[in-house]
Amino acid sequence: MKQTHALDILKTGRNVYITGAAGSGKTHVLNEYIAYLKHRGVNVGVTASTGIAATHIGGVTIHSWSGIGIRDTLSEYEMEALEQKEYLWKRFHKTKVLIMDEVSMLSPRVFDTVERVCRAMKRDNKPFGGMQVVIAGDFFQLPPISRGSSEVEFINKSKAWKAMGVRVCYLNEQFRHTDNILENMLNEIRTGNVSPLTRNKLNTSRNRKFNNGITPTRLYTHNADVDALNDKELEKLPGREMKFEMTTKGRAALVDTLKRGLLVPETLRLKKGAAVMFVKNNFEEGYVNGTLGAVEGFDNGLPTVKTFSGKRITVSGAKWEIMEDGKTLAAAEQIPLRLAWAITIHKSQGMNIDAAVIDLSKSFMPGQGYVALSRLRSLEGLSLLGLNDMALSAHPDVAELDKRLLADSKKWEKAISKFSAGELDKMRGEFIVKCGGTLDKKEIEKNKIKTKAGADKKIPTREQTKALIGKGFSLKEIAKERGMTTGTIIAHFEKLKQIDPKIDLKRFKPNPADFRKIKAVFDTLKETKLASAHRKLNGAYSYEELRLARLFL
Repeated sequence: MKQTHALDILKTGRNVYITGAAGSGKTHVLNEYIAYLKHRGVNVGVTASTGIAATHIGGVTIHSWSGIGIRDTLSEYEMEALEQKEYLWKRFHKTKVLIMDEVSMLSPRVFDTVERVCRAMKRDNKPFGGMQVVIAGDFFQLPPISRGSSEVEFINKSKAWKAMGVRVCYLNEQFRHTDNILENMLNEIRTGNVSPLTRNKLNTSRNRKFNNGITPTRLYTHNADVDALNDKELEKLPGREMKFEMTTKGRAALVDTLKRGLLVPETLRLKKGAAVMFVKNNFEEGYVNGTLGAVEGFDNGLPTVKTFSGKRITVSGAKWEIMEDGKTLAAAEQIPLRLAWAITIHKSQGMNIDAAVIDLSKSFMPGQGYVALSRLRSLEGLSLLGLNDMALSAHPDVAELDKRLLADSKKWEKAISKFSAGELDKMRGEFIVKCGGTLDKKEIEKNKIKTKAGADKKIPTREQTKALIGKGFSLKEIAKERGMTTGTIIAHFEKLKQIDPKIDLKRFKPNPADFRKIKAVFDTLKETKLASAHRKLNGAYSYEELRLARLFL
């Protein structure tokens, strides 16, 4: 099914399961639908099974959103206690559409518990309390494992799945992989028929060397292997270690939830030469989640990275947020990098990786090989260290289930195609009105502007700093008001001066005596490198003071 057909079905208000192979655009469809609803003033709960997956769609975990926490089930007493929480009542009352991403990692028990909570909170016995429920995932990805048991069951075994009348949208376009060889290989794993030819092609990737100067990421099955390698490789590098601390704001519990879902560390340790991976999308700056590179140095106190494709990027801070009704409930800011000599297969879900060294010799559950290989854009980006039989296996029930899902999808695609454009418009309008949204074109345009302002953080964040400069705020006051570090605010100053060299920043200039000393040192240097100036001044001035002075050279 094409993405356009899936969106047509979603907009009629039906309960939908979006699935498809890795790279088929499941998250893109979710984001498109979320934006469509918000533009029309429809309140939507945006969640995922894990914190990592939740960050990809700007949401929170379903466990946090629903209030169930770490529990799989709720006793009657626990359910009554949940119903007493006013903030949950308000949340459920407002929400008309519930999104859940990466549901392959939800157990049937948790899915049923969430559905039960929805009915109780909405005071409505229809499945999920009458909300439209949109779930997305791929059962070939890493599955849930029941506590105390190795048995795997997916949410299609739940009572909620059977009751919700789900429409399956099986996406079949491919947007990640750039070669047919890798795509065919992944399809063979999905069908459970891995051919000798595929195994031979994998073997040709054994211990492949990459000659572009970039260290590929190693994907391991175990955290211990990842941490050991990253620490070992960083310690090997000569030179000074730079540390970047995460800044956060919001309620402590929500901040903790946000941090657990981030791939970026609270303390990012870097050195020149470090292998790094970007962990956020920023198309304007030229990187996406999974872009690989190496640290070439530090400019203005910020790391400069040469990417796998040869692009050089000076990396400034990025922000991650938990938002509700347009308000930021929790936020974290950090340089969007992590050490990338190694990462776990589990944490690689949702990434598009340029090149990887993958060790599948210790695969211990179905789906690990599929997840690891599907992160790559091309088979040319694979260097295989080891492989066991488990690595290329799928859960035995998944291939059969997949056939049924594909058949269901074809049925619903055929059904939606029978409606005319006018009939579809009528159904869309009826659903929006039912959800308390708006069909007024002026209101929709206003909401689009609000959504865009919230989504395009890079431009508005500098403009917000510029506005505070105009109000006469000091550097520390601006940082406090914005909930950012002074280093990040100085980076804004630097960008603003690039855009408008005439911008008035004179009140941030160091006092005349200090400025003369700093200028004299910079004048002796061929390049205005902060590290060199810092050494010549024997550390008398901080990097931030040097950066401020450099603005006026």
